[in-house]
Amino acid sequence: ILRLFAAAALLAVPVPAQVKLTEGTVTIPTYIAGPPDRNPIFYTGRVYQGARGMVYPYPMQDALTDEKRDAAYRQVCLENEYLKVCVLPELGGRIFEAVDKTNGYNFFYKQSVIKPALIGMLGAWISGGVEWNIPHHHRATSFMPVLYRTQEHKDGSKSVSVGELELRDRMRWAVTLTLRPGSSLLEARVVALNTAPVQNSLLYFANVAVHTNENYQVIFPPSTRFATQHAKREFARWPIADTVYGGVDFTRGVDVSMWKNHPSPISMFAWNDTDDWLAGYDHGRQAGTLHVADHHQVPGKKFFTWGVGPSGKLWDKILSDTDGPYLELMVGAWSDNQPDYSWLQPYEVKMVTQYWYPFHSIGGVKNATREAALNLDIRDGKAAVGFFVTRPYRKARAVLERNGQALWERTADLDPARPLKESAALPAGVKPHEVRAALYDMGGRELVSWQPEPAPAGKEPLPPPVVPPQEPKAVPTTEELYLTGLRLEQFHSPALEPDPYYEEALRRDPNDIRNNTALAILYLKRGRFAEAEQLLRRAVARVTANYTRPKDGDALYYLGLALQYQGRAREAEDWFQRAAWNHAWKAASEYRIAQIRAARGEVLDAISYCDRALVANAWHTPALFLKAMLLERQGRGGEASQARQRIREIDPIDPRASRDGAELARIFREQPAEGLEMAIECLHAGLHLEANWILDRMPQSHVQARYLRGWLMERLGQKETAAAHYRLASSQPHDYVFPFQIEMIGVLRAAMQADPQDARAPYYLGLLLYDRQPEEAVRLWQQTVKLDPSFALAYRNLAVAYSRQPDGVPRAIEALEKAISLNSGDALYLFELDRLYEFARVPLEKRLALFEKHRATAEKRDDAMSRLVALLTLTGRHEEAIAIMEKRHFHLWEGGARFNVQDAWTDAHLLRGHQRMAAKDYQGAWKDYLASVEFPENLEVTRGYRGSRLPEAYHCAGLSAEAAGRRAEAEKLWKESAGALLGTDEEPHPGVDTGAALLYYQARSLEKLGQSARAQQLYNALLAAAEKALEGRRESGFFAKFGEARPPWMRQANAHLAAGLAHLGLGRRGQARAEFQKALELNPYLLEARLKLEELR
Repeated sequence: ILRLFAAAALLAVPVPAQVKLTEGTVTIPTYIAGPPDRNPIFYTGRVYQGARGMVYPYPMQDALTDEKRDAAYRQVCLENEYLKVCVLPELGGRIFEAVDKTNGYNFFYKQSVIKPALIGMLGAWISGGVEWNIPHHHRATSFMPVLYRTQEHKDGSKSVSVGELELRDRMRWAVTLTLRPGSSLLEARVVALNTAPVQNSLLYFANVAVHTNENYQVIFPPSTRFATQHAKREFARWPIADTVYGGVDFTRGVDVSMWKNHPSPISMFAWNDTDDWLAGYDHGRQAGTLHVADHHQVPGKKFFTWGVGPSGKLWDKILSDTDGPYLELMVGAWSDNQPDYSWLQPYEVKMVTQYWYPFHSIGGVKNATREAALNLDIRDGKAAVGFFVTRPYRKARAVLERNGQALWERTADLDPARPLKESAALPAGVKPHEVRAALYDMGGRELVSWQPEPAPAGKEPLPPPVVPPQEPKAVPTTEELYLTGLRLEQFHSPALEPDPYYEEALRRDPNDIRNNTALAILYLKRGRFAEAEQLLRRAVARVTANYTRPKDGDALYYLGLALQYQGRAREAEDWFQRAAWNHAWKAASEYRIAQIRAARGEVLDAISYCDRALVANAWHTPALFLKAMLLERQGRGGEASQARQRIREIDPIDPRASRDGAELARIFREQPAEGLEMAIECLHAGLHLEANWILDRMPQSHVQARYLRGWLMERLGQKETAAAHYRLASSQPHDYVFPFQIEMIGVLRAAMQADPQDARAPYYLGLLLYDRQPEEAVRLWQQTVKLDPSFALAYRNLAVAYSRQPDGVPRAIEALEKAISLNSGDALYLFELDRLYEFARVPLEKRLALFEKHRATAEKRDDAMSRLVALLTLTGRHEEAIAIMEKRHFHLWEGGARFNVQDAWTDAHLLRGHQRMAAKDYQGAWKDYLASVEFPENLEVTRGYRGSRLPEAYHCAGLSAEAAGRRAEAEKLWKESAGALLGTDEEPHPGVDTGAALLYYQARSLEKLGQSARAQQLYNALLAAAEKALEGRRESGFFAKFGEARPPWMRQANAHLAAGLAHLGLGRRGQARAEFQKALELNPYLLEARLKLEELR
């Protein structure tokens, strides 16, 4: 009888449906992006998401269009009885669709259109689904194809993996998404591999978008007391904020967990490193999204929203046609903020597993695990309790208890389609924090539990914010100098370089181990091998003094690397051998020794050293790849296959796991850098034949592969064949040829030596070196234009380089004018040349003539046209400027970076309003003044929550209304002017550099309202801020999120303008006139200073 009961029980459990994996194409309406820019975009101080906005060696993707047409995309879908999840490898490998089949809820944001906007690191970016941000936020290839692979597993689960080789730091990443039968869990296994021989830092956030509305709530775990800003520069209490945060006044106490309560763009990171989950819940749909992962590895919990105000509505339209607002529920591994980077040592691998699942019908969540989620709300002596499970559980037991005594209990069959939600009356006197809710399976194993904490007594103080570092000379100790430099390096600081901190430490102590080693690593990354060697020898001399065996082997390892890069393999091996005595450096050192031994033909020794490296680091994929190739040389194909299979297990999309020539040829067509990287690894180990086999499978027109083939043939003694490869390389088109591997330095120098008349080799070497060795890049490009005086792009690159040199702007202008004379069809050249003209304070007439001569070219790019409309406005041709801005669709960058049409629109309408006022057309002036801060959709800007330049516009509109006899209306406008919030949604704290005129016009409006005392306070505050700025005391831009730093003379001119406005408000006309004149001497384009001088005449 017992057996019969057991059999019946088994039969009652539903058999899980199989996971279905499908590959195919999906057609999606798409706004077509133009081709990537052919010009290399070097780093010139751009701030992006609080870190360095580096583009090279990728192409910029900032050409967007309004052309909408159907486009086909490769799609891979996983589906079981509960979920359907689809991935688009061609769009960065993002999850594009994820639907809960039990209720039809899209638990990730589902786009109905591909509509790129200028948000990504390279430009084009789309919202929706899940974006994998590795190793930087909104990573470079978010809108580009990545590799993918599908897998089927013995347990019936199925997976799709996406990933790539990242070119900036030569790291790899892969995300494997797995769906299992009978489960509503979506598993993501994330692996980040530093396949480079030097340390690198990594940020990883999964950017999860969800549909949002006025019922949507972000749910941080209940133990979360605070939220923090980007860079941890500001804190707020959670969930009821009661301070000013992100420029928004929450002092009355606002529930910031609710989307509807955010008037402007905002980010909030949970100040929580103790809980394993993050959720969002739509109380209208009674459905939400949960993420669960080990908080020790995945501490990052963040939400971002564009807000419910004008900016939010604008971005809804920019990013989607009909799908409405979204909110980002981000989760970060090894990162809890942005920017927040963790170190990876050479060949280090980090791996983490995350889980998402939809949940519904339980009213929210207070705790969650992979198995279940729990919600408990206690009010007025009643407990509303809900439980949700991620797979079927028969006879699950739900309980409410107090001190181990059951207050309520239910037994039910639960599954992802059938949660449990009930209400229970609690005995009198039971306090909420005494109630514990829990769910158990039929065997008594706890699936989830939660008990409220007692309410804290009083307010906890907010945590201290991050503070910018001191100037190097002010840092007290060499240790703190080292740590400051290391943090700047680790976080890719755009505001401050790490070198001066290391150099200051070495000035105080020339043989300091840490600072010599840190600076040497930077030099190695820049290809300055001999200089790195000198620094490392100093470090090694101290760390090994008195015949000491060092505790840390990093200086020894990097000295070996510096010597290996210089071709001194036997010396290098000596230092690698000594570094390998230290376990932390064993795997990296013994792999490099394996390369050296293999290059000497000592194959068995090389295999042995690979094995030793793998003992220390079993996930060392470069060592596995080298071992596989060496085993194949030995005829041990079975063992080689095992090594390659191990690579596949670690990184499913790594092409080094394949020996299939046809498969590799396909991969190299899609991702040529993969082939280059594999070939270079072979060449490090002297495996010339294997390298040649790999290069044979690369596209024959690939320039870098051709140069590499030429270098290889030289090593093999085939001079004529080498020369033929070099000739073919130099004759190929140069478009999108952006070398990035440090090993290509030697290859390209060899090509220059083999053919001194090759103009392309020094050009490409200059590209490779510019961000590393700008002076050498300039020399190489100068050599290029001597060899090929018609090469426009080389002149343009010289202009970029000259412009960064002291007093180099005149030379930069000459070079860029030459480039335009050779190629007048590139609109980027016009944009860049006009910026140089601005820095050189060239007369407006000459600047405008540039665009009038090349108007058709300027029309190709929004940034060029933004310069034209600004110039038309400054030269009094505001009618023409307005006409352009009314018709042209400008695609603006997030944060207003790169170019600005908002001010041009405002200035043009204000100027026209002033003209109409002078002509006593008060109604026309009134319309223009109000229109100056009402922007058409085609400009992709909005007045925003903070009002932008509303104080100025409304003050002037008030004057026009007063002149027309409408005093009541005028007072209303002045009140709005005086009460407007200053700044922008992106930068809510305007300073003298950007906000002087706003304060001035607020004060003027206060005067018109009879509040002269308050106006005087504003004028005095403005004057004090101006004097501070003129003394050189200003913020470093350490916390900036977007943009590029202004040159000092521009900031000084703005400070003089601010001082002039303050003096003018205080009635000191002579001092005001002097300050305005100083402002115009520094910056003749300052419109406000010019207008005020005219008023004073």
